[in-house]
Amino acid sequence: MGFLLRRAYQRHLGLFSSMMVEDLTAMQFATLAKLEEVGETSQNRLGRLTAMDVATVKGVVGRLQGRGMVEKRRVPEDRRMTVIGLTDTGRTVLQRAKTCAATACEETLAPLSPEERHDLMSLLQKIT
Repeated sequence: MGFLLRRAYQRHLGLFSSMMVEDLTAMQFATLAKLEEVGETSQNRLGRLTAMDVATVKGVVGRLQGRGMVEKRRVPEDRRMTVIGLTDTGRTVLQRAKTCAATACEETLAPLSPEERHDLMSLLQKIT
């Protein structure tokens, strides 16, 4: 089962990478999309929400920050705490990237009937 899941993911990731704007990786896209969904949040929480470990989320955020897509700021009420949020550039890139991601998903699922697509998504949600 693990082999088939990995093969399906690799196929999807190949399509995703070939279609994505701004050379965004899947993890960078997930980070931008999650920040749009939840708003500013701590790096720790962002990692939990995107299923990334501490080192990975730190690297992803650092690369996105270097490209001007996210910014970090200190919380005035607690100067020890830093939150991460989307910049205007990040929002613009994300809107374009969503179209690419949707197309990649469509291509990934193209061999399946609408009913099979629904079943697959339901089963994946059930086991995660």
